[in-house]
Amino acid sequence: MEEKKVFKITSDSGLHARPTTALVQAATKFVSDIRLEYNAKSVNAKSIMGIMSLGIAKGAEITIRAEGMDQKDAIAALEAVIIKEGLGEA
Repeated sequence: MEEKKVFKITSDSGLHARPTTALVQAATKFVSDIRLEYNAKSVNAKSIMGIMSLGIAKGAEITIRAEGMDQKDAIAALEAVIIKEGLGEA
């Protein structure tokens, strides 16, 4: 059973390159399949280009899904990055 969490992006600049890099770096530490969903599109959360292609702006709601043996830890780590980087809230 996968884990998922919804976040609201509150950063004025949305998900731009620097925080996206921090998210991808956190995601790549896990073996689970991690997906970021926005606007009915789903991309690999370990792909900077994939996330950047979504054009996520302030006010957007994104869903992060993880499936695998470390899925709970993966969701917790990505949530920590989103909060630490001031990107959004759960």
